[in-house]
Amino acid sequence: MTLDNAAQMTDPRDDALDRAMARHQYSGDALIEVLHAAQQLYGYLSAPLLRKIARRLMLPPSRVLGVATFYHLFRFAPAQHHSAVVCLGTACYAAGGTDLMATLRCHKGAGWTIEAGRCVGSCGLAPIVIYDGKPMSKVTRAQLEARIKETHDSGDTAPDAGR
Repeated sequence: MTLDNAAQMTDPRDDALDRAMARHQYSGDALIEVLHAAQQLYGYLSAPLLRKIARRLMLPPSRVLGVATFYHLFRFAPAQHHSAVVCLGTACYAAGGTDLMATLRCHKGAGWTIEAGRCVGSCGLAPIVIYDGKPMSKVTRAQLEARIKETHDSGDTAPDAGR
């Protein structure tokens, strides 16, 4: 491939992101919407992608990074095969959410994306873990360990496989 051909090849996601920014007239006021669109397109927000967004919206990179890191729903690394979000709102924290987070961290790097949530709005069901997109309420460490073992033993390599 020549240098000219490489320059002509563009990622279609770049065009889609540009259209999303154009819908908002490249306004910095639409930063959260643009970040959501970028994460949907790319799967996560990389440093080069955040710099590109800052440039296109004419915002300081520090503002873009500050907004992206403020909201817990944005990811800065590719998602793994399995995900778990542990609610660490007040009720879940008090009911043992940190113990559940510790349990999950033992599996980090083995195909898991592990995140802390700030409140899922179901305090009466605390502690809550969103495991591969499905809520588990009043979770104990033993229940979580059993679910992880079940997932591992089934050979399930993707969160929706066989479900």
